[in-house]
Amino acid sequence: MTPLLISVFHLDKAVAIGTDLWFAGLSKVSGSIAHHREDHVDYRITKLMLSGSIPAAIATLTYMHMVGITKSGDNMLSFALAIALVLTAVTVAFRPVWSKVGIWLERWITPARQPALTVICGLILGVLVSLSSIGAGAVGATLILLLYPRLDIRKLVGTDIAHAVPLTIVAGMGHASLGNVNWLILIELLMGSLPGIWVGAKLTKHLPETITRFALCLCLLLAARKVLLAT
Repeated sequence: MTPLLISVFHLDKAVAIGTDLWFAGLSKVSGSIAHHREDHVDYRITKLMLSGSIPAAIATLTYMHMVGITKSGDNMLSFALAIALVLTAVTVAFRPVWSKVGIWLERWITPARQPALTVICGLILGVLVSLSSIGAGAVGATLILLLYPRLDIRKLVGTDIAHAVPLTIVAGMGHASLGNVNWLILIELLMGSLPGIWVGAKLTKHLPETITRFALCLCLLLAARKVLLAT
């Protein structure tokens, strides 16, 4: 969404990031409630992630308030956005192997070390999401999977969404205080997301998963290249 807001709607990077944060947070609220009702959220993991991501997001946004969006700040957002896009592409491309990697890592990531590592992962996501609006979904789910490879897939998805909603909204509030949200475009995006989600759900039933994953990775990498070339 953020690269589209930059390239198609010609929004400033900071405004595109702030608008996408609100769009991501609000559009995932219903999904978070649904997973909560189905008991698909591991709140212990969610709280550990948030204990790292929320303070990190607040610290990052405070720094942005102090520095302002200068030329160097704009370049920082560009690089953060490109890194987030590439990381998301990698996590999506190799999604089938992350569970195996997580099981292999169990010899080092013991139950005693999981809480601290979960907080650290949350901290990384807090910075990444605040600077790019990207990472709370695919990257967050992959980090959870690496730390908790035996977690039920439904709980993995529900926990990831439950963590993403407060993180993106907190980061979105910070960007809104900086004036980095286009509210009109946000409303239009939310109106279009309802039929868009329905069409996307229908299409994914008929398209092979490998083709969908390849197309998404290609789009993410091309978007990262475009963002870097624009710096």
